[in-house]
Amino acid sequence: MAYQVRLTTRAARDLELLYDSISASNSEKAFEWFKALAETIYSLDQFPERGALNPKNLAQRQLFFGDKPHTYKIIYDVDKRKRVVSVVHIRHGAMAFPEK
Repeated sequence: MAYQVRLTTRAARDLELLYDSISASNSEKAFEWFKALAETIYSLDQFPERGALNPKNLAQRQLFFGDKPHTYKIIYDVDKRKRVVSVVHIRHGAMAFPEK
C-alpha cells in the first residue's frame, strides 16, 4: 500500500519560490526540471525510506535531487503507522540548515 505524500506549508512555499526563481513559467527546460523535482517528491509514496537519515535530525530523512551545483535537498518525515510522508523543507544543497 502506498504512502500519502503531504507538503507542509513551508515545503509548499519552498516549491513556489523555486518555481518563480527558475522562471519555470517562461522556460520549457526550467519547467521540465521543476516537474522532475515534483515527481521525485511524490515518488516517496512508493519508496519513503530511500532517502538517507538527516544528520542534523535523525528523525527525518533527506533525498537529493539534481546535479552540482544545482542540487536540492528534500527533507521529510515518515510516519509508518499512518503511512504518511510529510515533506518539511526543500532547499538548495548549499544553504545552511534552518535552526529550529
